[in-house]
Amino acid sequence: MLIRQGAAIAAREITPKDLYARRREFIKLAGVTAAAALASVFGLDGLAESAIPGDKLTIANRLVTTSDAITPQQAINSYCNFWEFGSAKSDPAENAGAFKPKPWSVAVEGLCGKPGTYTLEDILKPHALEERVYRMRCVEGWSMVIPWDGFPLGDLLKRFQPASSATFVEFTTVWRPQEMAGQRRRLPTLLPWPYREGLRMDEAMHPLAILATGLYGETLLNQNGAPLRLVVPWKYGFKSIKSIVKIRFVDKQPLNTWQEANADYYGFYANVNPEVPTPSYSQATERRIGEYLMRKTLKFNGYGDQVASLYAGMNLRKSF
Repeated sequence: MLIRQGAAIAAREITPKDLYARRREFIKLAGVTAAAALASVFGLDGLAESAIPGDKLTIANRLVTTSDAITPQQAINSYCNFWEFGSAKSDPAENAGAFKPKPWSVAVEGLCGKPGTYTLEDILKPHALEERVYRMRCVEGWSMVIPWDGFPLGDLLKRFQPASSATFVEFTTVWRPQEMAGQRRRLPTLLPWPYREGLRMDEAMHPLAILATGLYGETLLNQNGAPLRLVVPWKYGFKSIKSIVKIRFVDKQPLNTWQEANADYYGFYANVNPEVPTPSYSQATERRIGEYLMRKTLKFNGYGDQVASLYAGMNLRKSF
């Protein structure tokens, strides 16, 4: 399948590495009144300034799917949803330092010909990394544009020889309460741990769905889902599960964690859809991190020409 590219982003439109690496210099050079105000609005002030950069990655290809400006790395690293480290946007950057993403392994289970436990090196070795510049839309009404580094999820799943009866694939995040402050919280617990997500098999095999190991040309930081996470750009961000330790092929639709926690708010499919509001607010608009004004939300996050056929004949208000 051909993946359609958006208009190419000129190099001058991407925040230079030496600029986004240190926030204070960025604000000074950017002229700053607006930047400082936005930092305050979005809770970015003072966060991730001391984050240790990831290891450099070798990128074989680049695919840009939008002409929108890429979100600065400092914002991506600071304004995070990763409830394993806490529910506030600042918690992952503040609390992820104790997490150990190496060594790492992934258990492959269920309806497949090659189950087993695979090291991260086993997982990554055959796959050339690509940069994928994708829009990311959170169900909370904010969005980013992120330059992920990864490879097609379907290429990995094929290696495990899924059975024809495997119509869904389930993913599980690591359970390490000793390293993840959000998992330690009691009375009440934040979520039913460990975190689980799932895709229909044809969704998982779509070439836009990737496993990411980095962003901005560096390995993922802990708060961004190190060392291995899912990215499904036409779905709300909570579908893109982080720090994956298990892949299971199944013949029934799995129950994802947010659906278990609040089924009225979170559905299984979670396709970005401005026509289907959540109980608390409309999904028709979004605020791009780094911008003041709201913008219209695009159906399937702007990827409808490539993925809408997956849902032909479905009632997307009921199957949300």
